[in-house]
Amino acid sequence: MSAHLLRIHPLDNVAILTEAATKGETVDSISLLHDVPQGHKVALEDLKKGEAVRRYGVVLGYLLCDVRRGGWIDETSLRLPVQPELEALSFAPPAPVTLPKPRRTTFEGFDNPGHAYAGVRNILAITTTVQCVGGVVNQVLKRIEEELLPKYPNVDSVTAIDHAYGCGVAIDAPDAHIPIRSIRNTIHNPNFGGEIM
Repeated sequence: MSAHLLRIHPLDNVAILTEAATKGETVDSISLLHDVPQGHKVALEDLKKGEAVRRYGVVLGYLLCDVRRGGWIDETSLRLPVQPELEALSFAPPAPVTLPKPRRTTFEGFDNPGHAYAGVRNILAITTTVQCVGGVVNQVLKRIEEELLPKYPNVDSVTAIDHAYGCGVAIDAPDAHIPIRSIRNTIHNPNFGGEIM
């Protein structure tokens, strides 16, 4: 995968390198002046000592030395800003930011009718209502994996979803909502093409 420079905000004077790159390499028309690790900051323009370094549109710190375009900026290059006194701060909701809509992208998934999200795997889930059948379910899983899965290459795997709430929790017992909610939410996982209880 080739490296790119990711500029988060229009006011930023640094960008984030998406993959490690070496000195002299040109990334998005900027020639790197150092070996730069993945996820680190690269100067987008010549910056002077004392100048603010901005990422996400906010000041991260102030440069301790001049940095040329393509230079690596790390924690040793910056003096952190002095925190203002609490009384000096003004509080207001941030101004809304309108971002451009991203171009449409796709992935190898499938629509899962009745689910809010698309799935990327086709898994058979075996859900138990009581903990005491865990051993039996493990044996069922083993048999399915050995005998059935080879016959169905479109099924990625089979898994057991169990819990530690004992055998026979009364539906109206205190905290019964925990296993009930867990089982209900698990069943709605979009990667489960089928569920057995």
